[in-house]
Amino acid sequence: MQYGASTCSATGFKLKKMQYGICSLSLVPCRKEPSNTAEMVTQLLFGEHYNIIEEVDGWIKIIISFDKYDCWINIKQHTKISEAAFKLLEIQQAVLNTDLTASIRNKNTQQSFPILMGSTLPGYINKECKIENTNYFFEGNITTAATKKNAEQILKTANLFLNAPYLWGGKTFFGLDCSGFTQMVFKLNGYKLPRDAWQQAETGHPLSFVEEAQPGDLAFFDNEEGKIVHVGIVLENQQIIHASGQVRIDKFDHYGIFHSENKKYSHMLRVIKRVI
Repeated sequence: MQYGASTCSATGFKLKKMQYGICSLSLVPCRKEPSNTAEMVTQLLFGEHYNIIEEVDGWIKIIISFDKYDCWINIKQHTKISEAAFKLLEIQQAVLNTDLTASIRNKNTQQSFPILMGSTLPGYINKECKIENTNYFFEGNITTAATKKNAEQILKTANLFLNAPYLWGGKTFFGLDCSGFTQMVFKLNGYKLPRDAWQQAETGHPLSFVEEAQPGDLAFFDNEEGKIVHVGIVLENQQIIHASGQVRIDKFDHYGIFHSENKKYSHMLRVIKRVI
């Protein structure tokens, strides 16, 4: 794979000319550092695009377009796209897969593979989408990311993830963390949230009392140092749906989340935000 002019730095190659990519696989792990053993901080799903800011030893540092999150991916899992294609993706109305899993077929090779809920279908028209010169056929269910839905729809989406296992850095039904869960649920309903819980806590409007909370609000929880480390979605009847061990529903009040099995508080409440 060929790259443009670059300059060597202590950490790798800083690219002089901006380069761009897109995820053409079902799922790509994104690392904190350029290593297969480094912490996974998020994931790329099919159709998510990004720009490249650095290269080192078979790894590229990217900025994901959707949430401006920076991370490292293995260059073997990178699909290059042109600047023109990237700019088109930036202005296109994103279409998302709403099935937990669905099959997509590469029309060039006639090979099919699964894509996951929340995957993007670039340039989707009449069951077809396209990445540069590769055409795909998709018959699954879709939604338009620009269409903002109500709290009822948000909670309906959230419940689809019930019992999904917890996975640090994950954002699919097969494994997700607390902020990956909230980001994906809101993404599927037309809202952009940042990737991490502390970043999400900087969005929306704060509420003064727990009693003001409504279904669809986000509740944030901190640790002993006062750092926000957890987030969940408020339900009716003083309940919350969140990813902790698995996506689960628990009671919560002005102290925090009361774990139904352990019979004790598992997370201490910091603030509730309204984002819809």
